[in-house]
Amino acid sequence: MKETSSSENICTKLERIAKMARELPDKAITTLSHHIDVAWLHEAYRRTRKDGARGVDGTSAKQYAVKLEDNLQSLLDRAKSGTYRAPPVRRVYIPKDGKEMRPLGIPTFEDKVLQRAVAMVLEAVYEQDFLDCSYGFRPGRSAHDALDAIRTAAIKTAGGWVIEIDIRKFFDSVSRPVLMDVLRRRVRDGVLLRLVAKWLKAGVMEDGTVTLPSTGTPQGGVISPLLANILLHEVLDTWFEREVRPRLRGRGTLVRYADDAVMVFEREDDARRVLDVLPKRFGKYGLMLHPEKTRLVAFERPDRPSRGTRSGPKPETFDFLGFTIHWGKSLAGKWVMWERTSKSRLRRTLKSLSTWCREHLHDPVPTQQRALNQKLRGHYGYFGRRGNFGRLWEIQDRTRRIWRRWLSRRSQKAKLTWEAMARLLERYPLAKPRAPHARSESIA
Repeated sequence: MKETSSSENICTKLERIAKMARELPDKAITTLSHHIDVAWLHEAYRRTRKDGARGVDGTSAKQYAVKLEDNLQSLLDRAKSGTYRAPPVRRVYIPKDGKEMRPLGIPTFEDKVLQRAVAMVLEAVYEQDFLDCSYGFRPGRSAHDALDAIRTAAIKTAGGWVIEIDIRKFFDSVSRPVLMDVLRRRVRDGVLLRLVAKWLKAGVMEDGTVTLPSTGTPQGGVISPLLANILLHEVLDTWFEREVRPRLRGRGTLVRYADDAVMVFEREDDARRVLDVLPKRFGKYGLMLHPEKTRLVAFERPDRPSRGTRSGPKPETFDFLGFTIHWGKSLAGKWVMWERTSKSRLRRTLKSLSTWCREHLHDPVPTQQRALNQKLRGHYGYFGRRGNFGRLWEIQDRTRRIWRRWLSRRSQKAKLTWEAMARLLERYPLAKPRAPHARSESIA
C-alpha cells in the first residue's frame, strides 16, 4: 500500500495514542474516539483489502469508492452519533483439518473500513500491553516467528515436555459480557465500546435467514483477531507470565498464535501441574479446552539419558500452525528440531487444488498454469521450513498428478499419457520448491 501525507499524519496520531498507553499502564483510557475523523477513515480505507469477498449488501470496494468522500463522511457521522447499525455478516465455510468446516463471517465493505478504523486505535493501545509470547495478527510478527520461538525453547530445554492447548470452538464460545468486561479495563471510550458491542451482536445471515447467536465473535471480521488477542492476553498470557512462571522449578515457555498455543517445559512435574489447572483457568472466562486435543507430549530429545526410562523409543510429536514438530538428525549427525507439513494440512491443500482444477477445468492451459504456480509459491513460502523439503516436493508431484487427471477429463478423447504430460510441462512447467529458509541451529 502506497504511503501518503495523510498516512504520515495518522502515524503521528497512532504514536500519540501508544505513548499515552505506555504512560498509563493498567489504567483505563477514556478519550480515544476523537482521533477518528475523515482522514482516519481514509487511512482505514487504504488499509482495507479491495478484493475481498462481498458482504450481505453485495457492495464491492469499487462501488464504494465511486462516492468515497460522501460515504466516509456519512460513516463517520453515524459512528460518532450512535446511529450506525452493524449489518449481519455473511456466513461462509472453509475446510478445517480435512474433516470439519470452519465458519467465517464476511462483513460488508463499509463495515470492514469502520472495523479497521477502530482496530487501529485499539491496536495502538494494546500493543503496549501485549507480551512477547503472542505472535498472531500482530504487526511485525508472523507464524514463522512463533515456530522459531518454539525451536529456541526446545533447544534450551532439550525438548522437555509440551502442552498442546486446544480451545473448543473458541470464536463461537467467547462470552461477550466477559470480553466487554476485559476490554473496559483498558478502554472506556463510549463510542468505541458501543461499536464493538454492535459488531458482537450483529448477527449472521445464511441462506437468506438472519440468526442472532448469544455468544461468540464471527471469524472473518477485521476486528475479531484483535478482540481474540485482547481476551487471551488476559486469560493466558499474563496469567502464565505472572502466576505460572514464578512457580516453576525449571524453564517454561508459552508461545501463542491467536487461539493456538503450546507450552514448553523443562520438567515433567511442572508441565503436569499446569495441565491440571488449565481447564479451571479457561473455565473462569467461559471457555472450554478440548479434552482430547489438549494434551501433554513427551518431547525430550532422543539422546537424553531420561529417555531410557520411557516406554517408547522415540519422543512424541505435536502439531502447531499446520506443521508437525519432531526431532531429526542433521547431515552432520546432530539432533535438530524439524517441522514438516502436518498430514491434515497436506490433505486440505491437495483437496483444495483438486477442487480448483475441477472448477476451472476448461480454462486455457496457460491460465491454469499461472494460477497453480501462484498457489504453489504461496505454499512453498509458508511451508519452506527446515526438514520439510521432501513434503514440498510431494506437493509439487501431487499437483502435477492432479492437474493431469483433470486435464484428462476435458473430453472423452482428452486423456493425457505421461509422455504427453511431460511435453506439456516442458512448455508450462510447475513451480519448483525453493530451499527452506529456516535458521540452521543444531545441538550436540
